[in-house]
Amino acid sequence: MKHICRALALAGLVAAMPSGAADWDAPQEPFALFGNSYYVGPHGVASVLITSKQGHILIDGGSDKSPQQIVAHIRQLGFKPEDIRFILVSHEHIDHAGGIAELQRLSNAEVLAAGAAVPVLRSGEAGRNDPQYGGLPKMAPVARVRAVRDGEVVKLGPLAVTMHATPGHTQGGASWTWQSREGGRTANMVYADSLNAYGSKSFRYSGDPAWPSARADLERSIGKVAALPCGVLVSAHPEVSDLWTRYARQEQSGTAAFIDTNACRAYAANARARLQQRLDEERAKP
Repeated sequence: MKHICRALALAGLVAAMPSGAADWDAPQEPFALFGNSYYVGPHGVASVLITSKQGHILIDGGSDKSPQQIVAHIRQLGFKPEDIRFILVSHEHIDHAGGIAELQRLSNAEVLAAGAAVPVLRSGEAGRNDPQYGGLPKMAPVARVRAVRDGEVVKLGPLAVTMHATPGHTQGGASWTWQSREGGRTANMVYADSLNAYGSKSFRYSGDPAWPSARADLERSIGKVAALPCGVLVSAHPEVSDLWTRYARQEQSGTAAFIDTNACRAYAANARARLQQRLDEERAKP
């Protein structure tokens, strides 16, 4: 199963699989990405901690099975989960948001997400406009959720994280950018949402009443991610942005191993190819 899941991940298809099937919560040691930014998620779904003396920001909470591992990772790195002030969301599916309610309970953090994701997070149930509607498991509802606008900057002490609306995989997709410093060098950090054109067999990115602008929205999101200042990229499913290849070089190169200024363009190019594949498949259907 693991080698099958790895192949699917590299094709950008992990998000399509049912909860647990993609080995989302396989063990993964936490590690420094650059400066005050750390990978704290399990192996199959990303979670990133941005730290400061005034409190921390966590991006994504993994699946409903992820919180125990995320909390242990944060403590292993010498930080306190109770010091998390904000939890930011990439998109409103169980593999990235299923653990948020529990992480919020442990930290009392405020959850921030794109406006379209807010009602899903509050209810725990996917909307009918989700391309995967009908095949998505319910999530634990999240209590305190606030909508963040495209381009809005979330500030906490010295931290400043910008939200970039990137709908396409869902209507509530969001990517996040910030800067981290290490050894006198500043890196542009990117947490990119899933840009995978995946839906149920009946959903059509070429035109669907549930979301007529899905293709145009995704194309804009792909272009937006490609144009981001990009030094260190982590995607919601880390294998899709080749994070583990860079991680393998960390022992020799330190955090410099994660710097790849072409990573966002490559990630976007793969997403564009996947969208074209989806459109071709839809045209071939009767």
